[in-house]
Formats: sequence, structure tokens, C-alpha cells
Amino acid sequence: MLYVMLVINIVSMIGTISGVLLHSGRGGGLSDMFGGGGGAALGSTAAERNLNRITTVFALAWILSVLALSFLYIR
Repeated sequence: MLYVMLVINIVSMIGTISGVLLHSGRGGGLSDMFGGGGGAALGSTAAERNLNRITTVFALAWILSVLALSFLYIR
């Protein structure tokens, strides 16, 4: 169980970092590197909203995995 939680922790950590870096801030962010023009065709507000949701899910998964790991290490 400990190793499963470690894998979930690492995957959610990488997902959260990637999601935060892909957000377009005031200056454009890293999301412009991957074809800013293509994102405009899909609707940038919908893509940004979906990215917000995905990043939030990864962040919640990371927080819960950290709590689970703390309980597993105590035992």
C-alpha cells in the first residue's frame, strides 16, 4: 500500500507542476510554446477552464496522498 501511495504522490506532484506551468498568465506562460494559435481555435476560455479543473484535481490528489503517507509512516 505504501508503494502505491508513493506512486500516486509522485504522479500527482508532476501533474500539478505541469498544470501550473501550462497556465497562461499575463505574459502568456508556457502554454504559448505549444501552439498558442491552435488554442484559440478550440476556445481559450474552455481550454483554460479545463486546465484549471485538471490542476485542481492533481493538487487535491497530492494533498490526500501526503496525508495518507503520513498515516502509513506512523504505523
